[in-house]
Amino acid sequence: MQLLEAVRLALQTIRVQKLKSFFTLLGVTIGVMFLIAVVSIVEGMNQYVKNDFAGKMFGVNTFTFRRLPDWNGNSTDAQWREWMRRPRIYMPEIQIARSALPPGSRTAVVSQSFMKASSQFARPRQVDAIATESDYFVMKKFKISSGRAFVPQEVAAGSRIVVIGVETASHFFPGLDPIGRELRIRGTPYTVIGVIEKQGNVFGMSLDRMAIVPYTTPLQRVLRPRGDIMQLEVQAASAEMVTEGIDVIREVVRAKRRLAPGRVDNFTIETPAAALEFFATISNRVQTFGTALPAIGLLVGAMVIMNIMLVAVAERTREIGIRKALGARRKDIMAQFLIEAATLSLIGAALGVVLGIAAAKTVAAFSPLPAAVAPWSVGVALLLGAGVGIAAGAYPASRASRLDPIAALRQE
Repeated sequence: MQLLEAVRLALQTIRVQKLKSFFTLLGVTIGVMFLIAVVSIVEGMNQYVKNDFAGKMFGVNTFTFRRLPDWNGNSTDAQWREWMRRPRIYMPEIQIARSALPPGSRTAVVSQSFMKASSQFARPRQVDAIATESDYFVMKKFKISSGRAFVPQEVAAGSRIVVIGVETASHFFPGLDPIGRELRIRGTPYTVIGVIEKQGNVFGMSLDRMAIVPYTTPLQRVLRPRGDIMQLEVQAASAEMVTEGIDVIREVVRAKRRLAPGRVDNFTIETPAAALEFFATISNRVQTFGTALPAIGLLVGAMVIMNIMLVAVAERTREIGIRKALGARRKDIMAQFLIEAATLSLIGAALGVVLGIAAAKTVAAFSPLPAAVAPWSVGVALLLGAGVGIAAGAYPASRASRLDPIAALRQE
């Protein structure tokens, strides 16, 4: 039997037996739809983390020196207890690390947490309070839309000034120019001197709710009551200098802490790669668990197709007998039913691809999850659809091809 003729018969079956065809396609359609949606969301997350998240959160050619890991994945209780026993980082150690860095490196101490802020123009609200130094704005590539950033002299003087994000400005100073006005953070007044351009969101978390002050102000003591530093952020002069900077800081800190060569570091140096590795682990798990439902859908679809094709064989027994009597060979009968099953399944997969892309776009539009359709997933989905149809139709096709033509012609 010619391929096009078998496909035409399959399409004719769909048109004549609409309800039966609907249930035949349903399982494959649902399975492929969820497969496309899950892969699209995971692909979108991966692209977003690599292209946007790393740049916005970390900056270019950067690493951090800190007491505890920021991206620790699945840490055990024993690991956590070991981390909590680590010595805290104080300014003398920061100064030693800074002095050893290669020329051209930028550094900024950073302490950060969400804290309540208030103004006379709006109700109190949590802001992302950051105590840092002037180079922090350069390292993060923050552009100032109005006003200015603070300078090293103001940091040295402990000036109570603040640079805020656009969301912080719009909430605490609605319809007003915030420059020169007062913003209180944990009860301490700070004078607004600048507003940072809009940064956008990361996974639904706004980057524009920030309030940045010199680390020499009272906010640092609120953030770090023991007088320690949360982390030192370092930006190397080039990508090649990042490794050298890491090695230098590790060497001088280990020497100061008198760590023997065989002992592990009692501090952490992290690069954006640690965060990317952390998110890669999450995306792999999401993809693994997310494909379970599509697999169940495809299995159900295969069972439905097999049952429908077995019914079709029973209903078309006389037709099979006539075809055999006219000279159709066993492989012709088998090919007919296999192609019909594959066609039905492929149409279901195509519908599933369209619905899956629509579902991914809907999720991206109405949630913080990004979505990007991977072209390879469409091809895999269509191949899976055809494969499910062929696998499910193999037994009914084999059964139809083995029918005795004389017995089949007697069938009413």
